[in-house]
Amino acid sequence: MTQLKPRIGVVAVGRPTFDVDYANEIFDKVWASLATLPVEIVGEKALHFESDPALAAFNAANSAGIDMLLLLQVTFTDSLVCAEIAKSLDVPLVLWTFPEARTGGRLRLNSFCGVNLASHTLSRMQKTLDNVHGAPDSVDSLSKIEELARAAAVVQRLAGSKILVVGEHPVGFDACNYDVQLLKSRFGIQAEATPVSDFIESVKWLPDSVADEPYARRATDFPNLGEMDQDATRKTLKVYAALRSRAENEGFDGIAVRCWPEFFTQYGCAACGAIALLNEDRRPGGCEADMFGVISSLVLQWSSDQGVFNTDLVDIDPASDTMVFWHCGQAPIEMADPDVQPTATIHSNRKLPLLSQFALKPGRITLCRITQGEGKLRMMLAGGDMLKAPLAYSGTSGVARLDVNADIFRQRLLDAGMEHHCSLAYGDHRPVLRQIARYLDLELIELA
Repeated sequence: MTQLKPRIGVVAVGRPTFDVDYANEIFDKVWASLATLPVEIVGEKALHFESDPALAAFNAANSAGIDMLLLLQVTFTDSLVCAEIAKSLDVPLVLWTFPEARTGGRLRLNSFCGVNLASHTLSRMQKTLDNVHGAPDSVDSLSKIEELARAAAVVQRLAGSKILVVGEHPVGFDACNYDVQLLKSRFGIQAEATPVSDFIESVKWLPDSVADEPYARRATDFPNLGEMDQDATRKTLKVYAALRSRAENEGFDGIAVRCWPEFFTQYGCAACGAIALLNEDRRPGGCEADMFGVISSLVLQWSSDQGVFNTDLVDIDPASDTMVFWHCGQAPIEMADPDVQPTATIHSNRKLPLLSQFALKPGRITLCRITQGEGKLRMMLAGGDMLKAPLAYSGTSGVARLDVNADIFRQRLLDAGMEHHCSLAYGDHRPVLRQIARYLDLELIELA
């Protein structure tokens, strides 16, 4: 699944009592600059000096379906148009304002005063806006607009998402619980549950041939695949085929799976390898039926356009200021250290395949979790570096150094009441994630 381009609705406003020629010059430069962004622009190239055509342009853009509205406050205007837009707008509103030279002569635009007036009016309506202030070709302004648009697009995509939950979370794993109604009302997420035993029975009835394609895929990835228990290996790949089929046919964006004990005891294989393949398909999977783990992975995946790993923090060494992120064998293979050959392996406790095994590659990382700790919804973020290191534990694992001392992170993690899972992706995606937290009205906690 590829990242969708954010759709930005654009409306430009001005007032004819200011310098119209200069305003049109600014507007032309802005429109040319917006065309350089990796977004889809929705709207007509027109600078409106009257409220009726401006509102008509907004209605046309809004009805086309947008992730964010960018109102170009080219000159000063009163707040009428902005207030009318805010009444019916259900996506973020951003006003771009423009500085002008201090010549000692005429104030030709007075752009910022317009957003100041609009911000006050919206505050009295219990509405908000974002402001970007900079020249039409300002790299910082364009970067900020792209960041806001990407965040808005993730929020919109999340509101239309569907997640399948196979089974209930294990007893004592309160970190994996969720409320279906809360997901719908708070995020717009639709959750659908199916009993794990029913799902396993449905997999048993599938023809063995559904494992052929994923087997060939994994044989290319893992030179030792033939050394695994072949019956159990193909069962894992049948599980993957069944999960992928449901995702494709029923529109599920991610899948949370009760991975143990039933897949081992009732079917004789590990679900881990199936979840790893889903992660590589960009339909993130979460073990232990961790719904918020899958939601966090979706948010991080859509923010980064990277594969995501729902992982545990399993070891902390204050002396070396390092820690280990691990899970049985679920990391997408794109995260493998390129200097080490990934291999197939068995579950360390249950002794059944199929799992991936490799050390994570070095590079900048972002950690994210939408958490229910302390009985409220928040977003946890952290940044750091994955180090080049030998495999710490069997499965998929990596040794990391975060932006705060390992022991400080440990204490902050526990003080915040964080869950044992968090989502990991390569790159620094915190700027976009901070905006997502703001748009979702989530308290932000940055642990590193």
